[in-house]
Amino acid sequence: MSAWEEIRGLIDRRDADAVAARIAGLDEEARKEVAGRLPGYLKTLRGRRESWERLDDHAEVLRAAGAGVLPGAAAVATWLNRRDFTTRWSPAYGDTERILTILAARPAEWRADLAVRLVLRLRTADDRGMELALALLRATGIEVPDHDPVVAGWASAVAALPTLPALSTLSTLSALSVSPAPHEDPLLDVMLPRLFEAQGVGRALQWESDPVRSLLGVLSALAAADGARRSELLRGCVRRFLLGGSVAELRFFVRLHETLDPAPHEIEPQARDYLRLLPAAPGPVAELALRHLRGLDGLDGGDGLDPLDLVEGWEAVLFRPERKLVRAGLTWMDQRVRLSPGLAASIAGPLALAFASESAELQERALKLAIKHAALMDDEGRTVIRDALGALPPDLGRRAFAVFGGEEPAETGPRDGFDPPALPRPDAPRRAPEPIGSVAEMVPLLNDSDDWQAWERLLAGFVALVHRDREGTAAAFKPHLPGRYEQLYGVRHWDREDTAAGLPGGHWHLYGSHHWNRVHQWLIGAACSLTGVAPERGSWKSRLPDTRRLPPPRLLLLHRAAEIQMAVEQDVVPPLLLATPTLTTGHVEAAELVTRMEVVEAAGAKPLAADLQQALLRLPRERDGEAAERAGRLSSAAGRLVARWLSGARLADPVVEMGWTHPEHGYGEAKPAPSLRAPATGLPLVDRMFAGSPRHGDGVQLAWWPSMFPSHREVAAVYLSRQLRYDRWHHMAIRPDHLRELVLLDGPPGAAVALVLAGLLGTPDMPEAVDILLTMAGRGDLPAAELGRQAAALVGHDRVKLVHLTAALGAASRQGAHEEVWAAVAAALPSLLPQAGQRPRHGLAEFVALAATTAAWCGARGAIPEIEAMAARRGSSGLLREARRLHGLLTAKEG
Repeated sequence: MSAWEEIRGLIDRRDADAVAARIAGLDEEARKEVAGRLPGYLKTLRGRRESWERLDDHAEVLRAAGAGVLPGAAAVATWLNRRDFTTRWSPAYGDTERILTILAARPAEWRADLAVRLVLRLRTADDRGMELALALLRATGIEVPDHDPVVAGWASAVAALPTLPALSTLSTLSALSVSPAPHEDPLLDVMLPRLFEAQGVGRALQWESDPVRSLLGVLSALAAADGARRSELLRGCVRRFLLGGSVAELRFFVRLHETLDPAPHEIEPQARDYLRLLPAAPGPVAELALRHLRGLDGLDGGDGLDPLDLVEGWEAVLFRPERKLVRAGLTWMDQRVRLSPGLAASIAGPLALAFASESAELQERALKLAIKHAALMDDEGRTVIRDALGALPPDLGRRAFAVFGGEEPAETGPRDGFDPPALPRPDAPRRAPEPIGSVAEMVPLLNDSDDWQAWERLLAGFVALVHRDREGTAAAFKPHLPGRYEQLYGVRHWDREDTAAGLPGGHWHLYGSHHWNRVHQWLIGAACSLTGVAPERGSWKSRLPDTRRLPPPRLLLLHRAAEIQMAVEQDVVPPLLLATPTLTTGHVEAAELVTRMEVVEAAGAKPLAADLQQALLRLPRERDGEAAERAGRLSSAAGRLVARWLSGARLADPVVEMGWTHPEHGYGEAKPAPSLRAPATGLPLVDRMFAGSPRHGDGVQLAWWPSMFPSHREVAAVYLSRQLRYDRWHHMAIRPDHLRELVLLDGPPGAAVALVLAGLLGTPDMPEAVDILLTMAGRGDLPAAELGRQAAALVGHDRVKLVHLTAALGAASRQGAHEEVWAAVAAALPSLLPQAGQRPRHGLAEFVALAATTAAWCGARGAIPEIEAMAARRGSSGLLREARRLHGLLTAKEG
């Protein structure tokens, strides 16, 4: 038996230890033989399994073989990192000691070269090759390459080492033999300073929080044993803060800094660096810097900061948006001025920044501080305060005027300096593009898509081509159907057994799409029937979806597609479709519908049933007398139906009632449960759309839905409201473009439109929702009060967070929709305010502050009973202060 046959047998048995032992005894000639045959054997192994399967069950034995016989370091590095050895679910390799033993026979320079190559291949801190790369670095003692992932991986490995009580098992002792104790690690001196510079370290360590049993404990122990090491760690933390990063990237370094708990004399040499952190560092870092600077400033035992540094620090803190930091800055300023009254001349500039805060609470605190120390200010400082008073609301401005003088604020009217921009005016609907005119244009579009206009053109073009030239269209389609046919009807597949003994006979089975739940599947099926490649006549009937599980809009879509399939098979394709939109809103102009019916009647054909019903739903709300007169001359049953609808017997707006379903047994979440009620028309698909309580569906092809009800946007919104949910990837099922289509439709907007808009406004990181609100306000059809009521319902059912809603409405108010936003928040407030004894919702104070701001901009008057009752309560919380401010504005006398 040759060396290769021996090694191959061991590989088939997956005996990695035996492979390592056998390779150690091979001579040079045998190694070359195995090295030459090994890569080719991968093809044999892959041929025994499906194309998507990996060789992860053979990974360790193949890695051992390649590490022992492949000649060059580059080849071994590539072999050890082969992608087909793993899947994304494969655990980290557990063969580091075995590979190190195999590589021990290689020359030192060769192993050093391999170590560098393995390190530079690392991409993340949890890379599967990390343990071997670190072990080779320790074994070779080479200079560690400047590569950030290896630093993050080293830090993660140290953090993962077991604590002393866990060292009882053989496996942990084995792990320690590869990863030495941190204080004995030869990589420590090199890696430690790089911790604070390498990208990825902070994210890899962001969950390290135990000050004893984690890397925090390791580093704090090193700092306690070595003063120089402690100074290095503190300087490193500050250096990392100055480099910047997100909260997640800096969280570990904040914890390390606070675990080390530096004294004022350790902060002092870097005081300027801590000051540099105050303006723009993430909140936790700025808070840390502020706390230690206050300790250095003589308030807690330090020697004090230079006055210029103090003013710089105050300006930096009071300019920040975080209320907690601004409050701490104001307290720092107040305490410091009381200790050193001469500093009062320097506080005017920082206080002027606080006057411009978005928070009325902070504005009031800043004003109180200015008034408190006004007697100690010089003329220049008082002038700075007077010049900044315009940023204060009128009630605070009047208090400041009594002390500092200047221009007296107006008693009533909008807030000074607020000049609302004009609301956008949407463009008029455009003409829809013509149907697609050739098979060559159609084929690239035969895929699942949310581009409803392209699909309407595709459906219309297909029907027109088949009616005009059935044989020519079939010949043009036929070359493009292989592959698409198999996706629909299934293909035969050879199922092989994965054994080392060979490839025995398997069996055949069918797989494919069981139900056709997408429009493009039906159109491809129609092309298969047209070209004669479908399995048999009527075979598509077995692909009909379960209509009980489909929301009505999807049911109508699939009806339209399925009837085209049926018409092709029965050779009764009409000359055109009636429902193809003439405008980009989805409308079909009345005159064009009559013309299309005239063409159908002239051809002696019948329109497709679902197509006719969709066309009627797409008629404009305005009556076209001339088109109605022409329709009266139509002779077919479908033509007479069109005539009745055009003469005034069309569908009325349904009554919409918005309710909520509650989770059973306390599990799950409350969901919107709207219902529709309208007189029956006798058209089954239309009646199904306009009556009943819509089921929750899978939300496929939502982009089509608004265009299906272009004259009844409230109905479209009812169905979209059932999709106000997050998918498994935490993305909102409804996208802004769905709502943007809805906005352009006709028909009175009501509770459903308001609910959908409120749901998107309350979704973080969706600024497009604000643009849509502005567009509706510009059109004059925003149901503002209903928006407020539905927003309160979403908050009350924990579907959106009040802080996100406040931010979106605040942005809209600043862009010109302040009157609409005031109407919305005024309608929402009665439902959001807590009853006596209840705790207020998080963010309610900011919401009431937004109400006060927009009320001032609008000059709103008229007490809100719930706000009046809240304002009368005892206390000094931010919510009560904002409630009193709002009540004062609403009850102020005119003039």
